[in-house]
Amino acid sequence: MTISKRTKAVHGGVRRSQYNEVSEAIFLTQGFVYDSAEAAEARFLKAGDDEFIYARYGNPTVRMFEERIAAIEGTEDGFATASGMAAVNGALTSMLRAGDHVVSSRALFGSCLYILEDVLTRFGVEVTFVDGTDLDQWKAAIRPDTKAVFFESMSNPTLEIVDIRAVSDLAHAVGATVIVDNVFSTPIWSDAVALGADVIVYSATKHMDGQGRALGGVILGTKEFIRKTVEPYLKHTGAALSPFSAWLMLKGLETMDLRVRAQTESARSIADALAGDAGLSRVIYPTLETHPQHDLCLSQMGGKGGTVLAFDCGSQEAAFKALNALEIVLISNNLGDAKSIATHPATTTHQRLSDEQKAILGITPGLIRLSVGLEDTADIVADLRGALAAI
Repeated sequence: MTISKRTKAVHGGVRRSQYNEVSEAIFLTQGFVYDSAEAAEARFLKAGDDEFIYARYGNPTVRMFEERIAAIEGTEDGFATASGMAAVNGALTSMLRAGDHVVSSRALFGSCLYILEDVLTRFGVEVTFVDGTDLDQWKAAIRPDTKAVFFESMSNPTLEIVDIRAVSDLAHAVGATVIVDNVFSTPIWSDAVALGADVIVYSATKHMDGQGRALGGVILGTKEFIRKTVEPYLKHTGAALSPFSAWLMLKGLETMDLRVRAQTESARSIADALAGDAGLSRVIYPTLETHPQHDLCLSQMGGKGGTVLAFDCGSQEAAFKALNALEIVLISNNLGDAKSIATHPATTTHQRLSDEQKAILGITPGLIRLSVGLEDTADIVADLRGALAAI
């Protein structure tokens, strides 16, 4: 029987106690008791699939979340982390050492750039940046000794889409591991593993929780990569997800499919409504025909553009006027939330970048990123029209 992602998001990875509860239990404990000293010794030598040692290594509630999201994504295993950035750092740092070479797309979230530009290079890893949408640049940058490639399948905040299959083929030709940050594409619209990705990372803070409550992240891949490369690094460096946060993520996964579909439909309607606004220099949404990777979105994401769009007011002054005039949409820096959130990337999430770097990435002073929530679409459009009228 073939099970859909939506069904796996409700039933995957469940571990019931002796009470046979319907809702997953929160095992809020940091340690576990052994029947004897010999049992403790045996578990430390080799813990079974349903045996736990310490919450930094694993926990029943956290394991339920790992197994459920792995089932949704179609990977053999997963390791949950305290945040999305802990997942990005763990996926990269656990497999790399001095002298290794990484090729990465240039259009990344500011903290991802920090890990690649500052952290990895500090420890002797060579990093080459490319325009992620330009396959010729990938071909030129990937070398016989390249260890890994890294990119956001849809970039933050300008929504560039990278051809997962094409880049994966180039990387695999030299034996490199393909690591994809899939947050903007979401587990609902992206089948990155089927397209060739080896490792998927998510900030579970976004659509998985989806209600602004907790931080979390997850690394997904083969059992060998997760248990032999990722787990030893993360359990000793302490990026563990708390059981309570894991429980929140489990509850969030149950409704993620419904939320993401509704948010995506709303985002497309809002993008259509804004596309004709004479006061905006550009509106960015992958399913608009003006988007440079429109055709790739159709083939790679089934023609679904995700829950985020962006628009350019022309200047920082104009963008700030619009943001300050919003009545429903919140000003914050998260995304994938049930509440619509507007962000000014140039002064917040990407403020550490130089003006030259921002220009290369298309992060202009007037750019606003909009994460579409679950409010009535007409209300969001009306709020945005009122805000733009204030410019």
